[in-house]
Amino acid sequence: MNSTSTPTHCPYCALQCGMNLSPTPDGGVEVLERADFPVNRGALCGKGRTAPAVLSSRVRLTSPLVREGGTLVPATWDEALDRIAGALGRIRAEHGADALGVFGGGGLTNEKAYTLGKFARVALGTSQIDYNGRFCMSSAAAAGTKAFGLDRGLPFPLEDIPRSGCVILVGSNLAETMPPSLRFLTELKENGGTLIVVDPRRTKTAEHADLHLAPRPGTDLALALGLLHLVVAEGRTDEAYIAERTTGWEDARAAAMAHWPEYVERITGVSVPQLREAVRMFCEPETAMVLTARGPEQQSKGTDTVGAWINLCLATGRAGRPYSGYGCLTGQGNGQGGREHGQKADQLPGYRKLDDPAARRHVAEVWGVDPDSLPGPGRSAYELLDALGTDIRALLLMGSNPVVSAPRAAHIEERITSLDFLAVCDVVLSETAELADVVLPVTQWAEETGTTTNLEGRVLLRRQAITPPEGIRSDLEVMHELAARLGVEKGFPTDPEEVFEELRRASAGGPADYSGITYRRLAEENGVFWPCPAPQSVDPQSVDPQSVDRVMVADSGDASPAVTPDGPAREAEVRGAHPGTPHPGTPRLFLDRFATPDGRARFVPVAHRAAAEEPDDEYPVLLTTGRVVAQYQSGAQTRRVDELNAAAPGPFVELHPRLAARLGAAEGDPVAVVSRRGRAVAPARITHAIRPDTVFMPFHWPGEGRANTLTNPALDPTSRMPEFKACAVRVEAVTPAEAARD
Repeated sequence: MNSTSTPTHCPYCALQCGMNLSPTPDGGVEVLERADFPVNRGALCGKGRTAPAVLSSRVRLTSPLVREGGTLVPATWDEALDRIAGALGRIRAEHGADALGVFGGGGLTNEKAYTLGKFARVALGTSQIDYNGRFCMSSAAAAGTKAFGLDRGLPFPLEDIPRSGCVILVGSNLAETMPPSLRFLTELKENGGTLIVVDPRRTKTAEHADLHLAPRPGTDLALALGLLHLVVAEGRTDEAYIAERTTGWEDARAAAMAHWPEYVERITGVSVPQLREAVRMFCEPETAMVLTARGPEQQSKGTDTVGAWINLCLATGRAGRPYSGYGCLTGQGNGQGGREHGQKADQLPGYRKLDDPAARRHVAEVWGVDPDSLPGPGRSAYELLDALGTDIRALLLMGSNPVVSAPRAAHIEERITSLDFLAVCDVVLSETAELADVVLPVTQWAEETGTTTNLEGRVLLRRQAITPPEGIRSDLEVMHELAARLGVEKGFPTDPEEVFEELRRASAGGPADYSGITYRRLAEENGVFWPCPAPQSVDPQSVDPQSVDRVMVADSGDASPAVTPDGPAREAEVRGAHPGTPHPGTPRLFLDRFATPDGRARFVPVAHRAAAEEPDDEYPVLLTTGRVVAQYQSGAQTRRVDELNAAAPGPFVELHPRLAARLGAAEGDPVAVVSRRGRAVAPARITHAIRPDTVFMPFHWPGEGRANTLTNPALDPTSRMPEFKACAVRVEAVTPAEAARD
């Protein structure tokens, strides 16, 4: 490594791959390999390699902008901040605090997410705060909490995956969404393990599978129940484990037995022989895992769907054991940390519940406010966006681009334009920022220090590598300045380490306890897994009842110790540790007990139900959406990188040759996809890799090819996750005249 290089992490997905940044003669940085970080061991995808391109003043914002006569024009910081504070104060005085909305992002650092939640509740006094992570993994979080008493995306390190006997990967195309992680599946197979991929498309990930199951979009719940039915019918349940470590099995078993194989075949399109083969592959090894991603989660029944896959793990004794269990592949860069520290509508720092009196007292004491002054839970993300311009008159938005990323996006764009006032903090002029009254240019990953929490629950330190351009400020500075203008002059520090020290105190004793983590430890240990209580909280009387009883510690001190199928190499009893001993962090959860009051996992009985919108004569085809390897989320940043645009220049519609033949469409011809919410047009991409009854569109682009113009905002009743993954559409050929007009 170059002696002047700065070790840090990629700004994109939840792998948070390690990289080194080295200064270049022109004042920028270049990305160098960082082989010491275990998640990627130096490997990077194209997005990570080209991340410094967004630091360029050619593509990023360099000055505050204010709207004058319908046009955004440069302004001073004082002018821009005064406008925001003035508008927020005026609207609050006229309409009440809940007329102010705050919308955050899963890419914000822990320090920013924590401060944003505090800003909303203390400086503004509003309950109306949520974030775009609600669109990503909230169903898995809800299901995991129901079953295990705790939500952490992966309850084990990624390094455990190659040591499992079988992995079922449900609704994830990680070969394109998280390319460096594909090696864990390659190593799985090299070690003799097997891979089952569940996806309606034969993706690049599915091409690596030993068995590919291609269900109709929206039927993953029936598929999981059908597999559990066969597990019971074939006598493959682990009765001793069920008796010792779970509750609720009888009701869950009865629900699953109503989903016999032939019935499931009719619903899903997955044949009975394939179902039986999947059960054999999953049950025969001593160890196995189920990993879910957005496919089963972004559904109006996403919580129940993930719950059914968890039930499969529990019934076969595959949770809370080494190299086994259920995990969620979190998507956004700080999707895990972003949902732990208070920018979610119903949560306080440390993954505490906002309606819990004890949680309110604890956090209010850290914040120096009266617990009764904290507002209660607010609206979820889509419901908040849907209320813009009506109940919510002003919005402060950080790190999100809902004009492209929200379901029923044209409607959300209308709601945003109906606001009395919109302020956006961003690195680039996104499609949402273009609609704002004030836009503030803020620092980004390489220009600031802060922490993120990756999909494993590993808290990481991103280090500042370069000085931001003159005129750029951090989100922490923005909130400090706005709070002062709104009359709250204390409590909003601008130094990220000072914020993290406060976050440690606020999270202490909560389910996501960071109190034993410091910047120094993060730098020295290459990250620390939560929960990690402070030494004084290791005393048996002070450990939160939801904390994990036992953590694994390798003799070598490695944060990811080797274990055997019979148990860890060496275990340290947390409750019996000496006060003052630093907690080592918790790479693996649930080895002795689950985070429930009685330590047992909960089976939750679920039954298949149809998607909120099924095909009919008018809309006979199903649409599903997703990502491509060269773009990220709404594309606000990656669409500004020449190399990435060359690889993925625009939207497309993936359709089966049979459907293309009925339309008379050839490869590259423009086709229209129409739902009850709107119309999108993009070139046809014809492939046998998709079901004949399904079309696929990536969601990275605005304009006429915007996939989320079409998607259905039907919400899961528990997680409030919209149904991005299945809606009814029709596909139409575009006439030459229409194509020319478009």
